[in-house]
Amino acid sequence: MYTLYYLPGACSLATQAVLHELNQPVELVDVQQLSNFTDINPVGTVPVLVDGDSKLREGAAILLHLLNKHKNHMLPTSGVSREQAIEDILFANATMHPAYGRLFFIAQHITDIDARQTAFTAAAEAINSLWQVVEQQLAGRDYLGGERVSAADILLAVYSRWAAHFPVTITLGSNTSRMLDAVQAMPSFQRSLAAEQNQSDA
Repeated sequence: MYTLYYLPGACSLATQAVLHELNQPVELVDVQQLSNFTDINPVGTVPVLVDGDSKLREGAAILLHLLNKHKNHMLPTSGVSREQAIEDILFANATMHPAYGRLFFIAQHITDIDARQTAFTAAAEAINSLWQVVEQQLAGRDYLGGERVSAADILLAVYSRWAAHFPVTITLGSNTSRMLDAVQAMPSFQRSLAAEQNQSDA
C-alpha cells in the first residue's frame, strides 16, 4: 500500500485521483496533523508518496513513477503520444501550477490593498493566457491526449479549483470547461474529494 502525505485541496489531490484510477490502495496522511512534516520533506510541500523504501517528493516525478509502474491508459508506452503525455504533465506541474501559486504568494505577502489587487489582476492575466494554450490543444479532442483522460488533465482540474479563493476572473474556453467538468465528475476524482473530507471530519 502507498502512503500519500497531502494537504486538503492541494495538488496532492491529483496524485490521489491517479492512484484511484490505477486501482491502487493508499493511506492518506494530512500534513496539518503532523508536527514534524519537514522531517519527511524538508521543503514542506505536498505531495509526498511513500512506496516501500522509496520516498518521492515532487508531484511530476510521483505521477511518472506511478504511471511507469502500473499498467494504465494515461501514459502511452512509446512514441510521440508518450512524449506528448510527459510534456503535458510537465506543463501542468511546472508552468500552470506556479502561475496559480502566485495567487497564494500575493495573498500571503502583499498587504497593501491596491498593490495586492494589481498583482492579482496581473497573475490572472498570466493564468488566462495559459488556459488559452490548453483550449487550443483541446480543439477536436476530449482530453489533452485525445479520447482518454491523462494525469495532466487531472492536475489541471485540481488547479482550476483554486481561483475560487481569490478575487480574480479566470476565463475558460468551452473545450477547457468541458474537459474540467468531465475530470471532476470522474469517480476517482469524487472519491478523492470525499476521502479528504472524511479525513478532515475524523
